[in-house]
Amino acid sequence: MSKITYREAVRQAIREAMIRDDRVFVMGEDVGHYGGCYAVTLGLLEEFGSERIRDTPLSESGFVGAGIGAALGGMRPIVEIMTVNFSLLALDQIVNNAATLLYMSGGQLNVPMVIRMATGAGRQVAAQHSHSLEGWYAHIPGLRVLAPATIEDARGMLWPALCDPDPVLIFEHGALYNQEGDLADEVSPVDIDKAAIRRAGSDVTIVAYGGTLRTALAAAEQLAGDGVAAEVVDLRCLRPLDTPTFVSSVARTHRAVVVDEGWRSGSLSAEVSARITEEAFYDLDAPVARVCGAEVPMPYAKHLEDEAIPQVADVVAAVHALGA
Repeated sequence: MSKITYREAVRQAIREAMIRDDRVFVMGEDVGHYGGCYAVTLGLLEEFGSERIRDTPLSESGFVGAGIGAALGGMRPIVEIMTVNFSLLALDQIVNNAATLLYMSGGQLNVPMVIRMATGAGRQVAAQHSHSLEGWYAHIPGLRVLAPATIEDARGMLWPALCDPDPVLIFEHGALYNQEGDLADEVSPVDIDKAAIRRAGSDVTIVAYGGTLRTALAAAEQLAGDGVAAEVVDLRCLRPLDTPTFVSSVARTHRAVVVDEGWRSGSLSAEVSARITEEAFYDLDAPVARVCGAEVPMPYAKHLEDEAIPQVADVVAAVHALGA
């Protein structure tokens, strides 16, 4: 075991992939000489050279399109978009091209690329850099959407994603990059089809993903002091959702709280809530509760930002409101 940060785990995963397969290369804004906006690619330019660590112009549509072309040509690009908000400038490429080419070509054209981007709030970088739009992309057929919430997943998800013949989007919560923990020296690939139960419990299921997993786990710890055993499910893969894992958990606990930093209306939490209601309605002792981000552009001021995103106290209150 060694002590490592989430940022370093992602870097290790990229480096290992580039060593294993010379078709893998990285492209994006400031990924080379600057070492990445979040220092994820620091040092990789010196090791692999400018052919495989490519700084791009500030044109998300342009370099995501170039990544699609490279994937169609047999390469395995890792495209870094600085923040999820900036990915909106490449929506045409991601949604209308990468996600649809396999279907529109009658199965002839795969797009084996990985797009990484930072998401989420909690860092006081205001509305143009802080939103959680994972649910938008999880709506799109043809994409796989991942949200590594742990150091193990940050390290182990990339290689399976690169092996996927179709486009994979990986959302890395910006507040996790400095998170530190122990990681085994020998890392196994992560099953990117399955959710994970991060804490067992019998009284309520708390469903979370990405940056909200820490909040859910902290709430579960506090609830334990109140005599409530909360089970915490980490979705991990947002499209396709591993519905059986969280539905079977709710069938055991009979209550559910879904924690989602995204906006409540039309959210990923709404989809999870609907699936629980559709498949485990008669197991529920109370309606499904949701703890979501406030429906405002993300504030810059720290006290307002804290009010706008789910906090531990909000999750605890939601659980108690269900009678747990």
